[in-house]
Amino acid sequence: MDIVLLFPGQGSQKPGMGKDLAAAFPEAKQVFSIADEALGASLSKLCFEGPAEELTETRNAQPALFTHGAAVWSVVSRHLAPHVRAAAGHSLGEFTAYHAAGAVSLEDGVRLVRRRGELMYDTGTSRPGTMAAILGTTTSPIAEICAQATQGDSLVVPANYNTDEQTVISGEIEAVERAMALAKEAGAKRAIGLPVSGAFHSPLMRPAIEGLRGAIAVAALTDPRFPVYSNVTAKPSTDAGSGSRLLLDQLTSPVLWATEARNIAARFPDALYVEMGPGNVLSGLMGRLVKGARTIACGGPAEVEQLLKMVA
Repeated sequence: MDIVLLFPGQGSQKPGMGKDLAAAFPEAKQVFSIADEALGASLSKLCFEGPAEELTETRNAQPALFTHGAAVWSVVSRHLAPHVRAAAGHSLGEFTAYHAAGAVSLEDGVRLVRRRGELMYDTGTSRPGTMAAILGTTTSPIAEICAQATQGDSLVVPANYNTDEQTVISGEIEAVERAMALAKEAGAKRAIGLPVSGAFHSPLMRPAIEGLRGAIAVAALTDPRFPVYSNVTAKPSTDAGSGSRLLLDQLTSPVLWATEARNIAARFPDALYVEMGPGNVLSGLMGRLVKGARTIACGGPAEVEQLLKMVA
């Protein structure tokens, strides 16, 4: 059996995440304890109890999702490892994928994504921006709509190509609003503003580049044990050097998720896609992108037991 690991990005976090997993499995409890110690704060309490407003803050959501994904992997890795052919993650989730591939330790990884979240939040505060989801097909490509909506320094760009009918745009608030209106005129079913603290995956994140470069250097990635597909290129990365560069480039580049998922499916046509963390966002996207894709979302004890039966 071929297995591809999937790790969700920001937006999948929710109070209670990982609580039942940590209660059921000592390995998962240990992961949360290590993350708490590495950060010098009770991330586990925030994950298990909330409040939602604090958990949703970028600086908290990113290490929370990283830790939950790492906790699931710690429970199932000895059973799944012989079958894993590749991993991928959406935005923040790509960092968790590198951890699962053995390229970055739990301690270094959770500190890295905490710093990433802080840098992204600070940049969003100093240069405010926003994001919006465009749903449905449009008569003009989203990139053209964004170019039309960009005026001078007030820019908007495609940020996440999630499916053929779901693209997220990112940029200056006024430019995003112009693009939303143009998208509706071009036939989009809906244009929905997203509750984010900045224009992620856009040039507005450039002030965070040097800080993130330093944080990635401190984390000192090693070569992954299996390929990790990149949001930036939609292709596999197999060495620490390219992985570090791509994680940095990801900050200001669009997430090519639809192409990435289809590339993985073409390479591993019979794979089981295992989403590790809260919710089933990536499982749902994979089902829409790849006809007949076999998926399972694994975030709690019942899902772990179901997964282990599938690979027994």
